[in-house]
Amino acid sequence: MMNDEIGEAAGVVWTFLNAQGETSASCICKETKLEAKLFQRAVGWLAKENKLLIKQQGRTEYLSLR
Repeated sequence: MMNDEIGEAAGVVWTFLNAQGETSASCICKETKLEAKLFQRAVGWLAKENKLLIKQQGRTEYLSLR
């Protein structure tokens, strides 16, 4: 099921941020090797659960855990 896949991807993103701290969205996507659409859905999942801080600097988005 797609929800399971998104939930697992959200776990991958959360684990990455827990270990690395604030990181650009593009770097997280590249380092985790998640497909771009799946990465975006995982970020949405975590944002909906209020687990992310999203900061914009110029054209770059940075993500970190709350």
